[in-house]
Amino acid sequence: MGIDEFILAAPVMPVLVIHDLEHAVPLAQALVSGGLKVLEVTLRTPVALEAVAAITDALPDAVVGVGTLTRPEQFSLAAEAGAQFAVSPGLTQVMLNASAESGMPYLPGVFTPSEVMAARDIGFNYLKLFPAQQAGGAGMLAALAGPFPKLKFCPTGGVNADNFRDYLALPNVVSVGGHWMAPAEAIAAGDWDTITRLAAESAG
Repeated sequence: MGIDEFILAAPVMPVLVIHDLEHAVPLAQALVSGGLKVLEVTLRTPVALEAVAAITDALPDAVVGVGTLTRPEQFSLAAEAGAQFAVSPGLTQVMLNASAESGMPYLPGVFTPSEVMAARDIGFNYLKLFPAQQAGGAGMLAALAGPFPKLKFCPTGGVNADNFRDYLALPNVVSVGGHWMAPAEAIAAGDWDTITRLAAESAG
């Protein structure tokens, strides 16, 4: 599968920061039960790769990717953990080379029109706008649609329950990422019913 198949299958993609490994599987179960089966586990905590492996083993119907890749060796580590796609906050030649070696579908981040042009020239048609709010939000994406009509975006960073539908209404936005459906306080409390409800509201 290419990155387009993962992104197009998930208009809303939970972006998860998992601190406690015991939360990984029930959190994923709650999100999948709510209709969100494509999950991005960020490499921001020491247990992130273990969480990817645990979710992949326990939930074969879930599609698990890794986010916040910033070093080339993380591609192979993510693949070993069972991740099916990779997301990074930016794009460098070193990361590009590592993604090619891994063969893992890859969604790189961009922030400026120059970065968009560079990624397009390499051959990327799907890009992550990050951090979306700081980059100009929905207005920035609407402006990018003019000079780059064939490119599609997945904005993350500042995307929330109040504005995610505004992003999805744009013709060049095919998916959004965020964590509003999995609030930290609900995870800490093990309130999986609330997370399932929020996921269902986001998926609907």
